[in-house]
Parts: sequence; structure tokens; C-alpha cells
Amino acid sequence: MRAATVAVRTGLLVLAGLLTFRAPWPGVADIASEASIFAVATVLMAWWAFAESTPPRRARFGIALAYLFAFIALTCGVAAALPGGNDLIIPSAIAVTGAANRSSLATACAVLGVGALGVVATGLAFSDSMWTTAAFPGVLVIAFLLGVTRRAHRVEAEQAAALLAKAEELHAEQAKVVTLNERTRIAREIHDVLAHSLGALGVNIQLAQAVLTDQHDENRAVDLLEQAHRMAAEGLAETRRAVHALRGQTPPLPDGLAALSASHQRRHGAPVTFEVTGQPRPLSPDAGLALTRTAQEALVNTAKHAPRQPVAISLDYSDQDISLVVTSHLGEHRRDEAEPALATVDGGFGLTGMRERLLLLDGTLSAGRDGDDWVVVAKVPQ
Repeated sequence: MRAATVAVRTGLLVLAGLLTFRAPWPGVADIASEASIFAVATVLMAWWAFAESTPPRRARFGIALAYLFAFIALTCGVAAALPGGNDLIIPSAIAVTGAANRSSLATACAVLGVGALGVVATGLAFSDSMWTTAAFPGVLVIAFLLGVTRRAHRVEAEQAAALLAKAEELHAEQAKVVTLNERTRIAREIHDVLAHSLGALGVNIQLAQAVLTDQHDENRAVDLLEQAHRMAAEGLAETRRAVHALRGQTPPLPDGLAALSASHQRRHGAPVTFEVTGQPRPLSPDAGLALTRTAQEALVNTAKHAPRQPVAISLDYSDQDISLVVTSHLGEHRRDEAEPALATVDGGFGLTGMRERLLLLDGTLSAGRDGDDWVVVAKVPQ
């Protein structure tokens, strides 16, 4: 585009020279003055093309270009009003167009005013025709409007290019955010599956080890190891369900929680009650999965800190939200002496993971002691 513009300016300058120097001249002095002005205009336009060849040069020579436009518009405008030099209005118009296109509006108006003043003043001084005195400023005004139009199109194109670059950058950032969110989701699923399955498995293995070392009861240890084997198989099945959950394939929430309650009672021998209040309604996969994982984490913590104690799970569908309440009985601050002590097998990220899940859904989580019970309450808005 820049090369085409320079080519057009060069062509117009050559045309002005041919028209000017092929016309009859009234005197040698006029020829010398017109030739000098044309030569200076040619040199300045060559420097103009050089100064605009790269963006750094345009920025460096910005003020100098403004003076260049004014000088060409003035000198060629004066020469155009002299006898035999009418065609030199073309370089003057080119300078006005360039100022309107590349300089500020105030600078462009100043260049237009200088060129028009030179034409009018010279025309009146040499008693030129009214046509020249009136028409040539009109030519400069048309050149000014053409430059302003080109400037508007150029600015619009630059803004469109900048917006496109911003859109591409935003798209790239969105892709990164989507990738990070998906990685976070997968990491959360891995943690929840492992915390639930391996946590329960670790509790059973610790219990079997304690039975062998403290009670020397091999039969019970074998039973516990068989339970651990079943837990490992169930953990594999849970992993498959987690893969389905990542694909958005989750069972209805009441069915999932009922199966989870039955599995916990079967694994740990703890009585578990589950009830649903309100009218069940469909949930988004993320909301259903968040409540399911919250129940899983609460049950794992119950197995670690209050083994074989009763657990109550309640799912309530209200008009404003859906709440899950897991109540674990802690008993009296002491364990049965025959019950081996269990160490915590989770790194402590379960509660954080539950909160993160619910915060992503504008939900809430609270967990704390209520008398002899430990109560976990999770809510997601409808």
C-alpha cells in the first residue's frame, strides 16, 4: 500500500513537470524560478518517501514532515499562481493531501491555509485571473478532504487490525483459561477418587495391621484384608465413574448418594441413614458432582475419625437452593479400648477441594462440631 502511494505521488509529480515545462513561457526568469521550485519539490518529496518508508522513521521525522508539507504547499502554490506555472498546483495539492493523511488536523489545516494564502496572494500581486485565484484554493480544499478521508480509512483499518490482534490474544488467553480449568477439574477428580477409595482402603489396612500386632487375631485380619480387596475393586469402579463424570455422564443425585451410603455401611460397618426432602429436580453435572464428592469426603473423614459411628445424610430440595447435610456422631471423646487407633491418611486437602468445587458454583460449605456430632453442610443455588 505504501509503495502504491509513493508510485501515485511520483506519477503526479512527473505529470506536473511535463505539463509545466512543455508549455510556452513568457520569460527566462519565470522558467528559472519555476524550474528551481519544481526541483526543490522533487527533492523534498523524495525525502518524504524516505521518511515514511518505516514506522520508526515516521515517528522520528514527524515534525519535520509537517514543515515539509507546508513548504511544498506554499512554494508550489506561489509558483502555480505565476504565469505559465499553473500545473504546479499538483505538487501543492499532494502536500496538502499528505498533511491531512499523516499529520494532526490542526497541522493539516495550517498547511492548507499556507498553500491557499500563497496562491491567492501571488495571484492578486501579479493580477492573475480570478479563475486561478478562486479555483486553485478550491483544488487544495478538495485535496485536503481527500487526505482526511484517507486518514479516516487508515485509522479505521489500524483499529480493525488492533482489535483483531486483541481478539486473537483474548482467544489465546481464553484457551489457556479453559485448559487450566480443565486441568484443575481433572486434578480435583483424581484427588476426590483417591481420597475416597484409597483413604478407606488405607483405614482398612491400618486396622488389619493393628489387629495382627495388637490382638493377634488372624481370622479377623484376613476378613479385613478381604474387605480391602473389595474396596480396591470398588475403587477401580469409582475411577471409571469419575471418567464418566468428567464426560458429563453422572447418575441422578439421590441415586448416587443412596449408593454411596450403602457402600459406606458395607465397608465400615457403620449405620448410615439417607433421606431426601422436597421435590427432586435435575441438576447440572457440575453441581451434582460437587455434592456427591462432598458426601464422599465427609464419609471418608467419618471413617478415619469416628469409625463405626452412625452417619445421617440428608438431601433437601428447596426453592432457593439444594443442600446436603452429613451428620457424623463423634461419641464421647474416647474410643473403645478394643478398637485400634487410626491415623489420618489424607493430606488435609479434602475440605479445600470441597470449598473450591462449591465456590465455582456460587455455593457454600460449612463444617464444624455440633455437640457430639460433626456436621458438614453444602449448598448450591438453584
